[in-house]
Amino acid sequence: MDFKKFQTIISNSKKNKDSVNEKLKEFYNEANMENKDDLLNIMQIARAVINKKGYLLAEIPFKDNEIGAICFSGDGSKYVLLNSTLPRVNVNFSLCHEIYHILYQCHPFEESVELYMNENYYDHEEEIMANHFAAALMMPELKFIKMFYKFEQEAEEDKFELQTIVNLMNYFSAPYMAVLIRCYELELLKDGNSLKMLLSITSEQIRDQFDKLWLNMELLKGSKNDDFEKLLVLVNKKGEYLISRELMGKTELEKIENNLRKLYQEIRG
Repeated sequence: MDFKKFQTIISNSKKNKDSVNEKLKEFYNEANMENKDDLLNIMQIARAVINKKGYLLAEIPFKDNEIGAICFSGDGSKYVLLNSTLPRVNVNFSLCHEIYHILYQCHPFEESVELYMNENYYDHEEEIMANHFAAALMMPELKFIKMFYKFEQEAEEDKFELQTIVNLMNYFSAPYMAVLIRCYELELLKDGNSLKMLLSITSEQIRDQFDKLWLNMELLKGSKNDDFEKLLVLVNKKGEYLISRELMGKTELEKIENNLRKLYQEIRG
């Protein structure tokens, strides 16, 4: 990411802070949790929340590593499909990004299939808000500030910024760029020269620091989870229930199942 775009994101984040905080309160209310509760497993919490909106959540290893998530709504069915080929930190962020679109997006999806591109920080206002919400949900402000200072004190003097960010990645299970942005929007890091260096950090350097600091290397790997069969069972179970109440015909359920299989084949390759 270039320096100018980074500055624009930080500026927008500060401008939208109050609005995003209101959305966070709404999410915690939807999740039946206190606003100060730690989201130790965002996948578990999010599944129940978006299910209330009619969405089923599943992980599938996509053939395209550029895509972080797919949000599908059609044929009376709604799915959020996450790319399990990507590192766990990216999958978590993709999920939180999609939560914003499902719960709070001002304008409805224009297409039946919406794509979230992995680690792509768009200029579109709705996407900027979704990324800001995702980061704030994954890294609550007060806890983030507290852990930042803890890890800063423990880091090596000549690598304190990078090691602090990497430790925060591990603690919050969040991607590098999201953590870096969070550090600057909360004004925990301010040195412009350091920022240029931090923006150029490679995935290999991040991996090296994870290894050196004895952090969870699995967060940097894709789980390759494939929930398709379980998703299919849920769709059929829901369909059979609607058929029993004469709210859906067998032909319609077959169509939904066939379309889901077709979507899966296109995603999986």
